Amino acid sequence: MAQKRRSKGPGPSQGEDLAADEDFAPTQSASQVQRSLQRLSPAQVDQKVSELVQYLLVKDQKKIPIKRADILKNVIKDYRGIYSEIIKRAGRTLQQVFGLQLMEIDPKHHIYILVSNLPRLEVENLKQDDCTAKLGLLTVILSFLFMKGNAAKESAVWEMLRKLRVDPGVRHEVFGDVKKLVTEEFVRQKYLEYNRIPHTDPPEFEFQWGARAAKETSKMQILRFVAKIQNKDPRAWSTQYTEAAAEEAAVGDLFQGISTLGDTGGASQGARKRTR
Repeated sequence: MAQKRRSKGPGPSQGEDLAADEDFAPTQSASQVQRSLQRLSPAQVDQKVSELVQYLLVKDQKKIPIKRADILKNVIKDYRGIYSEIIKRAGRTLQQVFGLQLMEIDPKHHIYILVSNLPRLEVENLKQDDCTAKLGLLTVILSFLFMKGNAAKESAVWEMLRKLRVDPGVRHEVFGDVKKLVTEEFVRQKYLEYNRIPHTDPPEFEFQWGARAAKETSKMQILRFVAKIQNKDPRAWSTQYTEAAAEEAAVGDLFQGISTLGDTGGASQGARKRTR
């Protein structure tokens, strides 16, 4: 009988085994994780990271808190030996591509949520079910353009996205057709401009901020987003900070001027009434 019970395999049965799975991962040493990684190919690890990112995004769309036990059971499975590495890489992807931070809100029961680090954008044009994901990608592109002097060649944008494991030539499990999303949907919604660079043969194109992006966010918000991801002070980028601060000051002066006109108009109207 004992032999039959052992033949069921290593998978978690129910409550107690699942709890044991939860306790397993965080006790691993760095050397143990490294040895486990050496037994797997980079492609295997990347695939598991992608699966976890997608799983977390789906949970976030429904605003369901995420249990570590569910991550182990539904995603990690036989890759428990590199659990900490998968979580780390998935967290980095969520931060860099989607502007989301994986945060533990219940250390006792190991429950997580995704918290947005994105600057404010009024994204009423993005579908509600994939708003967070698309907003993250859009913000990453806007950030890249601003840090590159407010414009960048199409090839440079694609290269940047490839480094974040978002390949415009490969259908993405979250974004679908990335090239179409960026060059058509974001452009049509006026978040980006996509123009041919004059006198280029063969033709080359570049991206710039669109009119809607300039209305719905600011360069200072974008710079603070970049600084938060890289754990730096926004002033570390002196050129960008000066430009963003100047924009902020100009907007402040504009509102001050409008306010002054309103006050003057009210005073004039009151004066006219008194003279009657």
